Amino acid sequence: MAQGAGPGLRLLPVLLQLPGLLQLLGLPAAHGNSTGSDSLYVSEYFSQSAQKLSFYSWYGNAKVFHFHVPEDTVLLRWLLQASRGKEPECTSMEVTVHFRYGAPPVINPLGTQFPANATVHPSYNISITLSSAVQNTTFVNVTSPAAGDWFIAAHLPEAAGRIEVKGFSTPCTYMFQADMFVLRLADMPVLEPGVAMPQTIISPAKPLHVKVFVPKYTARMWFELRSCVTSEQKACSVRVVLGSITLPQSFQKIITCTGNVNCSLGLDSLPWEKWLQIMVESLGTANASVSMEMLTSFTDCRPGSTSSFLNFSLNQSQAGSGPGSTGTAGSPTQSTGMALRNTSEQRSFCLQNQPVVREDLDVVSVRYRLLNGPAVPVYSISPTLLLLNLKTGMDSGGSLVVNLLLNKTSLSQANATVVACLSAASPVLSLNTTQKCSTAFFQGYPLSVSTSSAEAMVIVLYPQTDDWFLSLQLICTKGQGECNTAEAKVTIIAYLTPCFNDCGPYGQCSLLRRHGYLYAGCSCKAGWSGWSCTDDTKAQSVGAQNLATLLLTLSNLMFLPAIAVAVYRYYLVEASVYTYTMFFSTFYHACDQPGVAVMCIMDYDTLQYCDFLGSVVSIWVTILCMSRVKKILKYVLFVLGTLLIAMSLQLDRRGVWNMMGPCLFALVIMIAAWVYQGVKRRHCYPSSWKRWVFYLLPGITLAFIAISVYAFMETNENYYYTHSIWHVLVAGSVAFLLPPRDKHKKPWAWSQKLTCRYQICQNDREELYAVT
Repeated sequence: MAQGAGPGLRLLPVLLQLPGLLQLLGLPAAHGNSTGSDSLYVSEYFSQSAQKLSFYSWYGNAKVFHFHVPEDTVLLRWLLQASRGKEPECTSMEVTVHFRYGAPPVINPLGTQFPANATVHPSYNISITLSSAVQNTTFVNVTSPAAGDWFIAAHLPEAAGRIEVKGFSTPCTYMFQADMFVLRLADMPVLEPGVAMPQTIISPAKPLHVKVFVPKYTARMWFELRSCVTSEQKACSVRVVLGSITLPQSFQKIITCTGNVNCSLGLDSLPWEKWLQIMVESLGTANASVSMEMLTSFTDCRPGSTSSFLNFSLNQSQAGSGPGSTGTAGSPTQSTGMALRNTSEQRSFCLQNQPVVREDLDVVSVRYRLLNGPAVPVYSISPTLLLLNLKTGMDSGGSLVVNLLLNKTSLSQANATVVACLSAASPVLSLNTTQKCSTAFFQGYPLSVSTSSAEAMVIVLYPQTDDWFLSLQLICTKGQGECNTAEAKVTIIAYLTPCFNDCGPYGQCSLLRRHGYLYAGCSCKAGWSGWSCTDDTKAQSVGAQNLATLLLTLSNLMFLPAIAVAVYRYYLVEASVYTYTMFFSTFYHACDQPGVAVMCIMDYDTLQYCDFLGSVVSIWVTILCMSRVKKILKYVLFVLGTLLIAMSLQLDRRGVWNMMGPCLFALVIMIAAWVYQGVKRRHCYPSSWKRWVFYLLPGITLAFIAISVYAFMETNENYYYTHSIWHVLVAGSVAFLLPPRDKHKKPWAWSQKLTCRYQICQNDREELYAVT
């Protein structure tokens, strides 16, 4: 597998000059370069297996596809294929597809609220409609895409909320597959800083692509296009596009150059240690070629540092060598002593580096620790810079949280403000002049703290894979002159977490995986919604939660009449099963509630399994009891059926045949036994019309109503009372359906056998010593 294919991808590289695939992608056969010859292209094809789409209720319902776009790509084409089954249940459906560069798309199909301090950019999305056609194929083109990770998320409309019982209905299957075609230049010209490079555009249909490498600590780049002439000796007209396209937002810089005048553009805060693509296309006539010279130059930035990794190691060894020391790093006082307080020395640096250690805690869980303490000095002459590394490829599936806390006593200027900017790929180095939190190709996240508002926080949901920079600088309202000698201490807490605030008390943070890529999402409960389960628009009150818990648990007490009837009629095994079912159903629903009214006496999975087992076995023993077969056969069927039901539930706990199978088999046995008794007696069995009218028909009616409510009426909103009705109906039907006791047995006759009465013992002895 070639590099960049990623897990679960297929890669088909082809070297070509006039490929047929170019026509498929809608490109001309070749591009021009400086010599006028055809450029060499590499076409690559990436694909992932199709995934079954789901109706949307939370982010886990969205199907995520992860691709990697190689360097020097000039065209990216997505091939999106949506299809549906041919079942009668399949109707017209709209599939929504979201795109994003660097991280999974942040989507909000339900229009819910995001947590406070979270800045969200709407994702770029398209809709694919499946109406009469079984399959729909859509193309999405991206010219000059940014190299790196790209993500696609697809989902169906909002879920209806109905609880589907597996096996009762056959839902329609909707599938989605994303394929990616890329076309990249294998010999893209490289601009060298300070060296003018002559280039030629053969025709407007064949734009020119070049690239330049941006070194680390670059403060500014100057691009100049000069000596522009055409082959027809007419006025030169070209358009220059700097940068690549990123979604959902793109920050390409475009300039139009007309005439023979030199054309130039200056860019601040460029991405460090990355290739910058430059595309030049002619706006003139079709047959005219354009010749020009391109020149780039960089202004570097001299970094200063308040500490180093070497100093940190020495401080640790010295702190750990003394008697009674704990081996921790130097104290804040020592760190402060290492700060550059000399104003003249600060002027020689354009930024102050603060070394940061990345500590990986768990999957999508990182903590950033400053070497010289959580508090950093901030000045007005040059910004204080922190690097937050999020380049592992797995960091984009969580939430980046940055919290600033100003030490008010450290700030001598009451009117001063510490302005901060969190940005990806490149830092902002001019906060004191522009006060804009934006780089050349990225919109950052601004923060500010002052004596009136000493704390600020920003939450970046699904941060893109890259180096992130936090720039801080001191700004004075009356002018920077009064801030030259001022200093502010700001405590910085930065970390990456799977789910912000662990989804709160009404949510569960789930780790999701798609083709080896891990990301996290919040599954909300008790009516709460939103990205972090902070939207209480439809939230249940505490009273409603208590009511739901009481209904679902206390409704199981309806098994008490069934238990009493079973004991009265001497069906002790059946009574034991009903008691087991009542107990575990009560505590399972007490543990299953999605709010504060929760009580779990043991593991949730164990309670759920015991509840399902008790429910099915209760039905099994009730129908077998109604069949009135011989006791030895009945108890054998009790035990054997229970063992098979336990095995079936372990294989598929929610399968409908786990309940329907034992029911149907028991009904077959019961009908066969009743037919045998009817033929033997030559009379309808059961023979009493009162038994049919007052017991069997009401019990069968209650059972059918219970099955209808369970299978067709339960939704997420009405679950707590429809399922309570199911408990009442099932327990009531059992009390009606249990057969009467044997005629030769008196009520509570079983208790008489617990003691040896004189008459019984005498009869036994007489029978023992009888002489024949």
